[in-house]
Amino acid sequence: MQDSNSSDFSPITPDKLQPGKKFAANYAGEHVAGTEFVIGALFVSWGVSTFDILIGLLLGNFLAVLTWALVTAPIATDTRLTLYAYLEKIAGRGTIKLYSIVNCILFSILAGAMITVSASAIRIPFGIPAQVEWYPTSSAFVLVALAVGAIVVYVAVKGFRGVARFAEICAPWMILMFVVGAIATLPVLISATQGVEKIVSFSDFLIVANEHIYVSRESEYGFWHVAAFAWICNLSMHGAMGDMTLLRYARKSSYGYFSALGMFIGHYIAWVCAGIMGAGAAILLGTSISQLDAGGVAFQSLGFAGIIAVVIAGWTTSNPTIYRAGLAFQSLFPKLSREKATTIVGVITTIIACFPFVFTKLIDFVGFMGILLAPIGAVIVAEHWLFSNLGLTRYWSKYKGNSTNYAALFTWIASMILALYLEGAGIIHLFFLLIPIWIFATFLYIFLASKLGAKEKYEEALKFEKIELNRKHEESKYLKENDISNFTQDQSKPANLSSRVCEIVSYLALGICALLAFFAYNGGDIGQFKSMLFMVTIIYFISAVIWARINRTTS
Repeated sequence: MQDSNSSDFSPITPDKLQPGKKFAANYAGEHVAGTEFVIGALFVSWGVSTFDILIGLLLGNFLAVLTWALVTAPIATDTRLTLYAYLEKIAGRGTIKLYSIVNCILFSILAGAMITVSASAIRIPFGIPAQVEWYPTSSAFVLVALAVGAIVVYVAVKGFRGVARFAEICAPWMILMFVVGAIATLPVLISATQGVEKIVSFSDFLIVANEHIYVSRESEYGFWHVAAFAWICNLSMHGAMGDMTLLRYARKSSYGYFSALGMFIGHYIAWVCAGIMGAGAAILLGTSISQLDAGGVAFQSLGFAGIIAVVIAGWTTSNPTIYRAGLAFQSLFPKLSREKATTIVGVITTIIACFPFVFTKLIDFVGFMGILLAPIGAVIVAEHWLFSNLGLTRYWSKYKGNSTNYAALFTWIASMILALYLEGAGIIHLFFLLIPIWIFATFLYIFLASKLGAKEKYEEALKFEKIELNRKHEESKYLKENDISNFTQDQSKPANLSSRVCEIVSYLALGICALLAFFAYNGGDIGQFKSMLFMVTIIYFISAVIWARINRTTS
């Protein structure tokens, strides 16, 4: 798939649509981030029960998947446009400029936090102290953050294909590291728990978890806070339509369900495993979990392989995040190529990464980020799906020749003000703002749009609908003629011997990593476990990279 100005601001042509495995890999990789170590540890500090965590995360992540699959993906595959191109069509150039500025800033800060997390791991071999302030306390840490940022930006400039390829290689091993780290850390927690010598049942795990991981105490948080946070954690991508940018490449809207790989593997499993590792690391170091950063937790559980895990996890999340920020910046300066726009944003993001202020307030930041952008999602959904049923004209503001859709702009600003007031006044918790703000924005926009011109009929609308119907017909025809099974069929040349050997070695390396976890769990030498895990990790990446390169040249 090629990324260019034309494809970024025009519907994706059928020949550029991608099979499901690309999205499976992307979601699995992107949502296993270094920040999972941070969030998983924060859940431990919330003082909620194991039940609240396990069931609350199950519900919240399920709601997130449904939002991707039933809201974001259908609109993305129907329009084949980026969020910015479609929003400009609905809300006008004036609105998109302001939105793009806000979006670019927010995504840049978030990507910067991911780079900071990666740098928190790389600091360990160099003896650089943990960065727990909002500003850097070590010049060496700044150099590390700049180096990591440079690599991340380079990959992000490659576009969706480069990001997906990177994720395909990293995702299987990265996911496994969370599980391996948790299994290897469990003996530390078991030894501190009276009455449990080994975990042989789920009830044994609950005893350990309730005593040393999710220790229930009087807290402002509860089950619904956990569920709500899991839902809104990625609200900017699903509820605010950010992932239209990626899902426009999907052959089918059902590919939105691949987000489940990110939510239940990347979030659910990774958060729980990170909580186990964080609790174990705190016991080993005799400190509070709040005093540990992602690199410190991973290193205690996995050794140098943990450092690699945090670095890789940060990369696979910051790459598409910078990609999104670059698209937002490009929408402000359409004459810039996506590559140049992404580079500029990447430089700014890297500078932000040197100041770990988001790292210390990550949960609050992602919550505010989602709520600030969600009203725009409500506007898009209302105009795309509800207008026709209400007898209103889609893209009415464009047909009237408006440079700014003031109904959309006022709705967004009013919704943000209301959200900030409700949260600031303590009326509604940040995590629970989504539904009331979405409803408010939907009704307000429909009301304002109907008053400002959406009730009128436009000759241009009929012409556009005919063009769109023809485009969708041609796309459907192309997909029928070029039907490719997402996982079973392969149009590439038969694999050569080198490719087959590298493939086998890669899978064997992953299997050995899993076996090493059980070696550590059953009383094996921890130092030996960490050393062997690091060596097997190197073998995996060498073989997986060679395998991927061979396949790329033969496909």
